[in-house]
Amino acid sequence: MSPLRESAVEGLRGRLRGEVVALGDPGYEEAREIWNAMIDRRPGAIARCVSAEDVVESVQFAREHDLQVAIRGGGHNIAGNALCDGGLMIDLSPMKGVEVDARARRATVEPGCTLGDFDAAAQAHGLATPLGINSTTGVAGLTLGGGFGWLSRKYGMTVDNLLSADVVTADGQRMHASERENPDLFWALRGGGGNFGVVTRFQFQLHLVGPEVLSGLIVFPFEQGKAVLTQFARFTEAMPDDLNVWMVTRKAPPLPFLPAEAHGREVVALALCYVGDPVKGEKVVQSLRGFGRAYGEHIEVQPYVAWQQAFDPLLGKGARNYWKSHNFSRLNDGALDSILEYAGKLPSPQCEIFIGTLGGQTGRVARDAMAYSSRDANYVMNVHGRWESPAEDKRCVAWAREVFAKSQPFASPGTYVNFLTQDEADRVAFAYGENYRRLVELKRKYDPTNFFRVNQNILPGQ
Repeated sequence: MSPLRESAVEGLRGRLRGEVVALGDPGYEEAREIWNAMIDRRPGAIARCVSAEDVVESVQFAREHDLQVAIRGGGHNIAGNALCDGGLMIDLSPMKGVEVDARARRATVEPGCTLGDFDAAAQAHGLATPLGINSTTGVAGLTLGGGFGWLSRKYGMTVDNLLSADVVTADGQRMHASERENPDLFWALRGGGGNFGVVTRFQFQLHLVGPEVLSGLIVFPFEQGKAVLTQFARFTEAMPDDLNVWMVTRKAPPLPFLPAEAHGREVVALALCYVGDPVKGEKVVQSLRGFGRAYGEHIEVQPYVAWQQAFDPLLGKGARNYWKSHNFSRLNDGALDSILEYAGKLPSPQCEIFIGTLGGQTGRVARDAMAYSSRDANYVMNVHGRWESPAEDKRCVAWAREVFAKSQPFASPGTYVNFLTQDEADRVAFAYGENYRRLVELKRKYDPTNFFRVNQNILPGQ
């Protein structure tokens, strides 16, 4: 790689409508901030693109100067793939447009949008598409890795609702990808991460949702954990698609509906969202209350956008984060026991283990229909290590790895690529299973020099 000269940076400034921020410029430190504080890299320059033309120019500039390239959408990726050392960050965060066609139930979304941006625009029309659970997550990265959340049992993965994408490829060409146009590229984009180009526009299918949904939390003492988790595992196997219930075990934050004696203690919480008629939903969720003697609950009919923001206070940027994740087709006693064992020895008050429930519509799509292949994953466990000080790194990372190792014998094949950390390159092929070979072929077609490699990388030469 060649060092980035000041004269080259000035040349890039003359080619873009957006701002270029170089190492040493005012605002550089802020511009390179991302969600995970464990990732500390310093790009030689940051191209803050405002259009697809800016992206084309940035890609061509990086090729001309033999620069490593990192792509930033929301900057929320656990592996920190928005940053590189010495190269060029193509920052898409200024591109935040959302256009909603309410009659056709479609949305066109630019790659700098967060879930909050997209949800707000769509919910103005009583519409939504399946996204994640943290409103500050970027739509682009979430989508390219698969994407799932509260609506997924009813309406599928985020990629199941992607209709088309506009892409800048490694040679600086602009392409449109859909089922009809460049369908092989479209296949790869739906789960293949940032390996195949820079998406400058997404088009999604929307669905009638809310704008108010029955949602909330039931929080149980940790001592009741095995009984609660066992019933959770069986209940979620047969619950209707309108309902999604997730489990999280962590130290209780000072929520107003919990008694003071529960604050700071280990708890098991069930988080739920019912997207159908709330009256019917109340009858369906009633049985959850019988899983144990809860510390308290807060379940109400509330705006969907409010529920999408409910966990934001626990997931703000600036903390140090390390994740380990497994897929499960079924939660047996071994899996539950391993989770509870390590939930009882959290190394930091912010650490948690959660289980996101899939199934429903996510499992009704053929595993080779697109790059995302984990259609038998009815549950995704994420071991979320989170802490504040570098002095805690060794202890917290070791804890996450131990949970991962203890629960591995009970996991199913595949893993969720968006949850892979920067040290898990050896799990990329495992994440895609039988689809990996085709992804390698398409990588060789669309990016034969591996220009886009700051990602969960698919090597073209394999």
